Amino acid sequence: MKNKAVVIAIIASIGFFLAAIAVGIAYYMSKKPQKTVSVVGLVEKDFTSDLIVWEFDYATKDMDMKQSYAKLKAQNEIVKAYLKNAGIPDKEVDFKKITTRPTYNSYYSNGHWVEDFDGYEASQTVRIESRDIEKIEALTRDIAELYDQNIMINNNNPEYYYTKLSDLKIQMLAEASQDAKNRAETITKNAGAKLGDLKSANMGVFQITKPNSSEEDYTWGGAFNTSSKEKRASINMRLTYYVK
Repeated sequence: MKNKAVVIAIIASIGFFLAAIAVGIAYYMSKKPQKTVSVVGLVEKDFTSDLIVWEFDYATKDMDMKQSYAKLKAQNEIVKAYLKNAGIPDKEVDFKKITTRPTYNSYYSNGHWVEDFDGYEASQTVRIESRDIEKIEALTRDIAELYDQNIMINNNNPEYYYTKLSDLKIQMLAEASQDAKNRAETITKNAGAKLGDLKSANMGVFQITKPNSSEEDYTWGGAFNTSSKEKRASINMRLTYYVK
C-alpha cells in the first residue's frame, strides 16, 4: 500500500514537472520576437465638385439708424428679384440676419486720434448653395446689374464641395489597404517567406488638394481645399503583417 502511494506521488511529480515545462515553453514562445513586415498603401483620386457655395454682402449707411435699415431692406428686394430672374430657386438662397452698427471717422489731430460719428451702417450677407455650378459661376462673374442699381457688392470667391465625400473615403480606404497588402505579399515572396495574419492597421491623414498645384501642401491635420472645382483626394494605410 505504501509502495502504491510512492508511485502515485512520483507520477504526480512528473506530471507537475511536465506541466511546468509546457507552461515555460508557451511563455517563451509568447515572448519570442515574431517576424513582421510593415508597408504603406497609397491611393489618389481626382474628382469634380458637385456643390458650389457663394457668399456676397453689401451695406447701406445713414445718419439715422432706421433709415439705414430701410435702405438695406429696399436693396434686398432688388437682389431677390435679380437672383430670381437669374433662375436661382429661393430654397438655394439664404439671406442672413441683418446687422446694424455705428461707424466712426478716425483721424489724427493735435497729437491724438479723434473719432467722429459717421452714421449707422446696415449690412446684409447672402449665401447661395447650388448644384448648378456653371450657373452660379457665371453669376459670380457678372453682377454689373446690381452695380448699376447702386448696390455695391463685396463679391467673395465661391467655394466648392463634394457631397459624396464619405463614400469616396470608404472606397479609397479599401483600395489603400489592398495596395498595402499587395506590397507586403511582394516583399515576403521575394524574401522567400509567406505573409501571415494582419497584426495592425493604421489610417493616414485624408487630404484634399488642388491637382497639379504648388499652392498648398499636405498638412498633419489634413488639407481640405475649397477653392478649386477640380480636386484630388489622397489617403494612405500602414499595415503590419506577421511573416511565416
